[in-house]
Amino acid sequence: MRTLFLGDVMGRAGRRAITEHLPKLRDDLRADFVVVNGENASNGMGLNGEHANDIFKAGADCITLGDHAFDQRDMMQHIEKDQRILRPLNFAKTAPGRGHKLFKARGGQKVLVLQVLGQVFMKRAFDDPFSAVDAVLRAHPLGGLAQMILVDVHCEATSEKMGMGHYCDGRATIVVGTHTHVPTADAQILPGGTAFQSDAGMCGDYNSVIGMEKEEPMRRFVTGMSKSRFTPANGEATLSGLFVVSDDRTGKATSVQMIRHGGRLEQSGQ
Repeated sequence: MRTLFLGDVMGRAGRRAITEHLPKLRDDLRADFVVVNGENASNGMGLNGEHANDIFKAGADCITLGDHAFDQRDMMQHIEKDQRILRPLNFAKTAPGRGHKLFKARGGQKVLVLQVLGQVFMKRAFDDPFSAVDAVLRAHPLGGLAQMILVDVHCEATSEKMGMGHYCDGRATIVVGTHTHVPTADAQILPGGTAFQSDAGMCGDYNSVIGMEKEEPMRRFVTGMSKSRFTPANGEATLSGLFVVSDDRTGKATSVQMIRHGGRLEQSGQ
């Protein structure tokens, strides 16, 4: 099976890059299943229903969210209507939507996608991500109920993401980090057969400060004072992510490749 994962879509620039480049990228990679993190797609803060529909039309099969899951008010209702959108598994139990779902890929394979929020350096103390993931993986053995399992780990600390990778090694096909908007250079297959990357990076304008126009973040760094709100940068975006080929029989990864397509970053995976 061939799976494409793209990191946090950042504002209008990220959405534009998804719309313009994902259809061809999916065809070129012959991807059976595409997961996109839409956490920052709507003005850099959350995702609304209209923008979710645009991402699906471009070729995504599933959209994952993150700590900004419900910053756009209409997502509270939209996520109940569209089960292809996943919020974090360890969010409040009363939160709308779901944190994991079984999908069917183009080739008929069963695909499990789940997302979890980390705890280290995060603003809120979310429920334990490891026990939350463990419960889902125990109920969906790799190579049995699911031919491919992808875990999106949305958190600040690379150490926590790496810990989750090793915790899921051999039980998930892919464990990939999101949230920090910078692609890490550690794409690998772990000893148990799980493809891993600490952070997929963002789909956004890298002539920025993690996707935001530079002036206001720089002002706060230099002076310690704020003057205005952050505004998403709107230059040419790079699609950043991970492409994994896996064995349908075992669910284990056989190859992993970083994706960087368009924009300013050095290109990879094309």
